[in-house]
Amino acid sequence: MYGDTAAGRKRVAQLREQGGDIRALAARLVAQAEAVPWHGKAADAMRERIKERADHLRAAAGHHETAADSLARHLQEVDTLKEAIDTRAHKATALVEDARTRASEAAGPDGTPAEADPTDASLLAFDPPPAGHKDWLTVTLPGL
Repeated sequence: MYGDTAAGRKRVAQLREQGGDIRALAARLVAQAEAVPWHGKAADAMRERIKERADHLRAAAGHHETAADSLARHLQEVDTLKEAIDTRAHKATALVEDARTRASEAAGPDGTPAEADPTDASLLAFDPPPAGHKDWLTVTLPGL
């Protein structure tokens, strides 16, 4: 099976939390710089520099949010593909089982196999990919 989306979703939450922490840090730095009882050109320059650095921190927080959004979209796609794989595997298994049932019912009284129709023959010859493998997305079988 591809992708542990539970672990990925945990990482999305961590990225969002880190982004929030960085934004809070930026706000605290600006507030602390503004609260310093220091006046003059140097104090104004320091406060301006802190505001610029806070903007950089906010940009970094934004990158965390962007990464979290991208990862969340990716995880949704992984879940969609995993569901499609499971659906196709289940349907293919049912088709093969039905073909086996028909073949066993069509067998002669002495157990000799009857000639299967071409559709059932292709189903009976099917060699499935491993469970959860992406190759299930490209499997072609009659009825699938």
